[in-house]
Amino acid sequence: MNKRRKLVIAFGLGAITASFGSFAQQQGKVWRIGFLTSRDESGSSEAAFRQGLRELGYVEGQNIVIEWRFAKGNVDLLPELAAELVHLKVDCLIAAGANSTFAAKQATNTISIVMGNSEVDPVRLGLVATLARLGGNITGFINISSALAGKRLELLKETLPNASRMAILWDPKSSAAADHVRETELAARTLGVKLQSLEVRDAAILEDAFRTAVKERAQGLIVVAAGLFNSIRTQIPSLAAKMKLPVIYTSSRYVLADGLMSYGSDPSDQYRRVATYVDRILKGTRPADLPVEQPTKFELIINLKAAKWIGLKIPSNLLARADKVIE
Repeated sequence: MNKRRKLVIAFGLGAITASFGSFAQQQGKVWRIGFLTSRDESGSSEAAFRQGLRELGYVEGQNIVIEWRFAKGNVDLLPELAAELVHLKVDCLIAAGANSTFAAKQATNTISIVMGNSEVDPVRLGLVATLARLGGNITGFINISSALAGKRLELLKETLPNASRMAILWDPKSSAAADHVRETELAARTLGVKLQSLEVRDAAILEDAFRTAVKERAQGLIVVAAGLFNSIRTQIPSLAAKMKLPVIYTSSRYVLADGLMSYGSDPSDQYRRVATYVDRILKGTRPADLPVEQPTKFELIINLKAAKWIGLKIPSNLLARADKVIE
């Protein structure tokens, strides 16, 4: 064997060895994922994200580590928590909701960010260029729930056909909640309903807000599930039952916590899909090449136990259209 042939063979074997070593190193890598949310604890969305990762072959503690950061309802903490995750050099950052996405964007323009269930139009707010051609380091899933505001008011009016006064409960510190209020006000004018706005910036005044609604003779209430309310979601249905006030929620999580009814998309489904985007990013896909996706299915969920507690009979035609009925 001449020297030239030996050199070629040696080079080929070296390349194969280097390629295999690189593959083995990639296979043995433990990915670090940051998860940023304004909520106070892990819930159904986080569980769905974990399940999505498991279905894709990721095992926590073996090939993936999730760094959880909960703002506990205080959106002012989000920038600090986002900075912590960037300092940890996470491979991908999940931002649950619009406020978390803002904080993540401020903290990094290099780490890939996947929005989860963001209720604010990312194009209007400058987070991405368009939903199809993004640019930058952000992609993910949005749920422009405010677009359903009119439908929610219609459903509440159908539940209470004689009602002429409604209230909307919201956290003004949430970047998504103001859109809900604006769209609900437009729908209220169309339906001939007087709408009362109740701002709650602190959990300490939540019960006072309910008392104000009752005092002002609100016959039904819309609760915008954003910001502070995500950390006190079990208290709200409890107060609604105490005040005998029918409530429709923007998220099914409240109905599962004994709320009356909700209309919207399934956040758990979105977070399972978030896991697929994380998987693709870890395998080399750029966030800019993954379009922002929106929900295509919306559910009406009614809790008959909650209706019984407040002495409300749900119209039969509404029950027939419900996607889920809790008895």
